Amino acid sequence: MTMSKGDLTKARLAESMLELIQTSGYSGTGLNAVIDHAAAPKGSIYFHFPDGKEGLGVAAVDLAAAQFGTLIAEAAESARGAAQAARAAIEALTSIVSRSDYRLGCPVSVVTLEMGAESERLRHACASAFDSWIVPTAALLEADGIDAEGARSLATVIVATIEGAVIVSRAMRSPQPLESAADVVADLIEQRIRTAAVQR
Repeated sequence: MTMSKGDLTKARLAESMLELIQTSGYSGTGLNAVIDHAAAPKGSIYFHFPDGKEGLGVAAVDLAAAQFGTLIAEAAESARGAAQAARAAIEALTSIVSRSDYRLGCPVSVVTLEMGAESERLRHACASAFDSWIVPTAALLEADGIDAEGARSLATVIVATIEGAVIVSRAMRSPQPLESAADVVADLIEQRIRTAAVQR
């Protein structure tokens, strides 16, 4: 389906907000900078996002959730099992972070840290984003024989580990924290799968 000119502008504004959050933070991203980056008409932000920066921030977080959700889905499609899928997803993320010269990280964690205590709407959007990554990860773990409760718990740990590894990699300007996370996460998944198989 072809997007209308208005929908394209709205999408471009959200994409620009997302990119600028990654490099400048939420607080450091002004609406004029978003308009310039998106090459959008002045006034277009309030036309498409009547609630201003907060609404645009929610759209950017939703976009980030969808993008990483796609990365998880693609990793799952090409992998044999949850451990391999997790490793593939982390390797893809490592490539994105390193190719950006460690300027790009996870915008959801940025918004959570900056605005989680200030805006309930943004906090909720961030929580939903994290959950949108935990749910499919848990489904992969369940498919490998881990019970639902254990899968949800482990999936939460995996997402939290990846988030932390992205931050440390950016601070160190090194892929090593993410590479270590990939090894540890894959080993932990395989260990839990073996334990589940013994208990069945």
